[in-house]
Amino acid sequence: MTQKSIDHAVPLIRAIVVHPDGRSESDRLAHERLEEAVGLARALDLDVRAEEIVRIRKPAPATLFGAGKVEELAALVRAAEAEAVVVDDQLTPVQQRNLENAWDAKVIDRTGLILEIFGRRARTREGRLQVELARLEYERSRLVRTWTHLERQRGGTGATGGPGETQIEIDRRLIADRIVKLKTELEDVRRTRGLHRKQRQKVPFPTVALVGYTNAGKSTLFNRLTGSEVLAKDLLFATLDTTQRTIRLPQGRPAIVADTVGFISDLPHELVESFRATLEEVGEADLILHVRDIASPDTAAQARDVEAVLKQIPAIEGKPRRVLEVWNKIDLLDDDARAEIVGAADRLVQTGRAVAISAWTGQGIDALRHAITTLIDDEPETLLTVPPHRGEVAAWLYENGRVTARETAPDGDLRLTVRLHPAALGRFERLYPDIPARPCI
Repeated sequence: MTQKSIDHAVPLIRAIVVHPDGRSESDRLAHERLEEAVGLARALDLDVRAEEIVRIRKPAPATLFGAGKVEELAALVRAAEAEAVVVDDQLTPVQQRNLENAWDAKVIDRTGLILEIFGRRARTREGRLQVELARLEYERSRLVRTWTHLERQRGGTGATGGPGETQIEIDRRLIADRIVKLKTELEDVRRTRGLHRKQRQKVPFPTVALVGYTNAGKSTLFNRLTGSEVLAKDLLFATLDTTQRTIRLPQGRPAIVADTVGFISDLPHELVESFRATLEEVGEADLILHVRDIASPDTAAQARDVEAVLKQIPAIEGKPRRVLEVWNKIDLLDDDARAEIVGAADRLVQTGRAVAISAWTGQGIDALRHAITTLIDDEPETLLTVPPHRGEVAAWLYENGRVTARETAPDGDLRLTVRLHPAALGRFERLYPDIPARPCI
């Protein structure tokens, strides 16, 4: 391993968490950022002994903090008997090395912390590939003027590249080779995803993607909508691997719902790039549900951070991006605040902009289902007349479309008004050419 890292074999490493205020482009409150960093540290099973906000006016190139503050923090490290220091910011390799020397403790920055968490939580092959790629991109930058032992020259043949190649050159080359291999494997994953999407288009169910700030309640909502048992805990980045299930919307319309990785402010660019294969699912969704923790005092800033990440995800050309905000966790609000939020959502739901819910208690879920149906239900209506003895035709229409009106004619024929995706309509006409389909005017 080319970098000091937290030993996963040690159950609880003593640590302190430092948030450098004034460095992030996010407009979130400093104490909220510190609380989030402490949550990230605890998600990595660190024993947080102390936490502090440090105002940064002008970052020091060598240590980020000024000399006096470095000494103050060194005293805090000693008092807390800390073995690790989490700096809630991106550090340069030189800053990381100098702070480790000054504090005599392991130093992990925000990017490294998130990568460590992702490395633990990834379960699928795709997730592990993406995390390893992001970690190696990060590690490659740590090989620049950081560890003096890497400057030693080695002789030899084969893997060492010949006499005179330094250890840092060997490590850099091995990392570069592994990155190339991982990108090739992820490209295969991307192609497989593309094939799966084409298969889904043959049975053209609309897709709904859940996005939101980490710990906003996406997985709890996913379970509520689908009846699944995806891991849903009060834990940052509890979900890393995309999960998809089919649900039934009001009036029988099927849809595919995808639970995705949580976003976070200052998300490392290595992760955004590495998780591009997963985030493509969001870009191609017919509807994006932006799940917000409306009970958090930082909810507005978290929403802006999510929107910033969404802008980095390419949408399908010519396909409008529809986003419905889901104001979750209203059960955590007091009565007055809850009434205000629900009232505001009721006014916005008419325009397809927001729904207030509690994924935990189920309050507002029916309204959310109806809002989803309305937003994805833009196919033209088709009128079909089904003979009374052709029950299988009616069953197919209920299975693959949304029946908006139904009446029985005097002769017993069933007249159905149905919204069908164009591909579904084409399939119906091939399966049942004797059943005429007329567009509603």
